[in-house]
Amino acid sequence: MAAVLNRQDKQILELLQRDATLSVGDIAEQVGLSKSACWRRIHKMEEEGVIAERVTLLNPQKLNLPLTVYISIRTNQHNDHWAAQFGELVQGIAEILEVHRMSGDLDYLIKAVVTDMPGYDRLYKELIKADLFDVSSSFVMETMKQTTRLPLTYTGAV
Repeated sequence: MAAVLNRQDKQILELLQRDATLSVGDIAEQVGLSKSACWRRIHKMEEEGVIAERVTLLNPQKLNLPLTVYISIRTNQHNDHWAAQFGELVQGIAEILEVHRMSGDLDYLIKAVVTDMPGYDRLYKELIKADLFDVSSSFVMETMKQTTRLPLTYTGAV
């Protein structure tokens, strides 16, 4: 169920999405709350799972991971045992950033970062240990938009 957020909650979330290192005092000042009231709101949103985690975003280019690949997977294994094993496999591969179970012709869509084509080949060889039916990959040539900021216009307002 979606959280119902008031204007100040949304302002707090906007600020945290832009810079999670802001102090509670800085946030409180910008949204017009006391430090303790601001801290309580942040803590409540953490407890409710609205704030899932606070992270530092790294530049993959600076970490020798310049190649982003989207991997489409089809399998003929549609049982809980296979899905659990596949889940364990992908959890153990650091280059894999996202795994989504899909509807339609595709069973899974994976986003990964690799150093180069030999790096992708190593990743591919790890993935096919899962007894896959079909693997198809597309490599990112240019990223036109990338953000982790979610729009806050769809939350109910108090």
